[in-house]
Amino acid sequence: MTTQNETIIKQKSSEMVAEFLEKNDLHKKDFAEMIGVTLSYVYNLIDNTIPFSTRGTTLERIAVVMDILPEEFDEYKIPQEPILIDEAIDYIKDSIREKGLSIVNFLKAFPRKKRLEMVDMLRGTIPVPIDFKELSMLAKVLDLKKEDIYPLWETRMKQVLENAGMNIYSNSSLITEMFECAKKFIDVE
Repeated sequence: MTTQNETIIKQKSSEMVAEFLEKNDLHKKDFAEMIGVTLSYVYNLIDNTIPFSTRGTTLERIAVVMDILPEEFDEYKIPQEPILIDEAIDYIKDSIREKGLSIVNFLKAFPRKKRLEMVDMLRGTIPVPIDFKELSMLAKVLDLKKEDIYPLWETRMKQVLENAGMNIYSNSSLITEMFECAKKFIDVE
């Protein structure tokens, strides 16, 4: 049984999304792709044909695109698992702000198939790309130099090596040589 208050809360979230789309001249199809749902789902969500999502992933993706905290949706329940803080993602978010880009314009700078991945990266569920070309694409959108993104890539590579079982401290000479070689190949000095 739903109460009148619950209906108002659900309408409020739907209205927030509808107003955001209109204010940012963002087509529902683009929005659906950015948050990983179907176009009909977005129409139903906004028209209140279905209850507003309570799925954490969907609400977090909507919040990232809208550049708000997911807690602004009454339907959002704070996850019980710890949230990992990634300095590389914080750097990217700061760069977006420094460049004066809205999240929507940042996302639109990527090919459609890449946008959902960027949303998930910004919400902290996937790390920055390990592929330097992908990281370079991100840097190009933010007008960053190779020298700016190389440390992000190196840190990410060290994480991957450690997660795969390598002790980067006892192999520090090898690691240093690998990254010196990478710097020369990428032309970062």
